[in-house]
Amino acid sequence: MTRDELRNILVGAWRLVSYKATDIESGEVVTPFGSRPRGLIMYTADGHMSAQIMHPERPNFRAGRLEEGLPEELSAAAVGYMAYGGSYEVLEADRVVHHVKLSLFPNWAGGTQTRVANWDGERLRLILPEPAMIWGARRNGVLTWERAQ
Repeated sequence: MTRDELRNILVGAWRLVSYKATDIESGEVVTPFGSRPRGLIMYTADGHMSAQIMHPERPNFRAGRLEEGLPEELSAAAVGYMAYGGSYEVLEADRVVHHVKLSLFPNWAGGTQTRVANWDGERLRLILPEPAMIWGARRNGVLTWERAQ
């Protein structure tokens, strides 16, 4: 696959199928957003992207308004959600770089998130290029996506 082919494949909306992170030493697999996470990632033809992932069992707030959320409710909501957006570029035939402009996790804003892209003709896998600290261990992370319908 070429860079242009990958870029053409990416354009559109994708629904998260799974997010699994495997401990590089023990092989233990965790699912940071639960066994059935919800997520959406979108790539536009003009180079913008947005990604959102959530744990489907986040508790509702007692009040019906975000600004009335208690500190513990706000904390639980944030722990079960990841969102960021910005622009993207395909640098290689199997690598996409997200240039993060805004993020729920403030440390990512202004930085980049690189993913190895693997397309099997049906599903898109976005893989961390190297192990990262996830749930207290160095893990390889794999997010599997399918076209949103």
